[in-house]
Amino acid sequence: MSLLFSPRSIGPLTLMNRVIIAPMCQYSAIDGVPQPWHAQHLGKMAISGAAAVIVEATGVEAAGRITPDDVGLWNDAQADAFADILKGIRTYSDTPIGVQLAHAGRKASTSAPWKGGGALAAEDGAWETYAPSALPFRDDWHTPIAMTEADMDRIVAAFADASRRADQAGFDFVELHAAHGYLLCEFLSPLSNQRTDAYGGSAENRARFPLRVAQAVRDAWPRTKALGARFNGSDWVEGGVALDEVTAFGQALHAIGYDYLHLTSGGNVPRAAIPGDQPGYQVAFAEAMKAAAPQATVMAVGLIFDPQQAEAIVASGQADLVAIARAALDDPNWPHHAAVALGASEDLPLQYQRAGKGAWPGYGRSV
Repeated sequence: MSLLFSPRSIGPLTLMNRVIIAPMCQYSAIDGVPQPWHAQHLGKMAISGAAAVIVEATGVEAAGRITPDDVGLWNDAQADAFADILKGIRTYSDTPIGVQLAHAGRKASTSAPWKGGGALAAEDGAWETYAPSALPFRDDWHTPIAMTEADMDRIVAAFADASRRADQAGFDFVELHAAHGYLLCEFLSPLSNQRTDAYGGSAENRARFPLRVAQAVRDAWPRTKALGARFNGSDWVEGGVALDEVTAFGQALHAIGYDYLHLTSGGNVPRAAIPGDQPGYQVAFAEAMKAAAPQATVMAVGLIFDPQQAEAIVASGQADLVAIARAALDDPNWPHHAAVALGASEDLPLQYQRAGKGAWPGYGRSV
């Protein structure tokens, strides 16, 4: 029997298997409002056979967007648009759908990757960015404002408000984004946090603001719904966040009631030497987190694309859940196909079963 395709609970939420669709920015919103593109993207992922789908990084305030094209939950119009999408999906799929709440910090006010991906110019609508320290991500990017206590209070409130809007919109769970060089990650890493007050210096101090945010989200989000967090296992640069600091942060999140911990890496400094061509290159971080907090539910992600590879990750105990991203964009039926490869039930929607294994002679062929 496949462990990957066995049920697993994350807090109050029971999943039908261990495959999660990771959040993937689509850069296709208008004023933070999701568009028809998001409806088809999320709808497609909701019938992929995955156990759950996580909506892309969603800004908690306008200044926290990565690009002008990001989705948001800083106003009711955005929440209403997400509610409409979720209502539509619920007419054909009961797959749990979560949303990743985020603030881009010093990596905000940039253009979408296919528009160059660099810092916006003033004539293109650039805005002020915020970070723990006044250090730009790159020399040619905006120099952020070093955050004051008032800035911190505003952003903590924004995360809490976005959590409440996510609940009102009908999301099944929330993931707090503290990875990939965005604001909360910037506080956690000594490479981007050079403060000399209570929010900088020691690992405990660097975690202080992210944990304030985490607690505010925990307080605002219903205990009847699942809550998780995504954070970096490494900056891939000497002098960056240490693995024992990472696991201590995860343990703190678990202690305040986070139902799962999602380990990723990189994105905090441009000079990082990330071995992104090695399958499963981030799994060791999930394994370390699982060892440090055996009772926590841990999710692995990063160049996981082979069903046997995914099965081995959960069967070995390195992680409890596996998240896929590019594999699902390349093949939206990846979880269905993985189930067949591992001897589990394919579970295609009724409308698609004529294309399932054994139903037609072309199954599994490449064009």
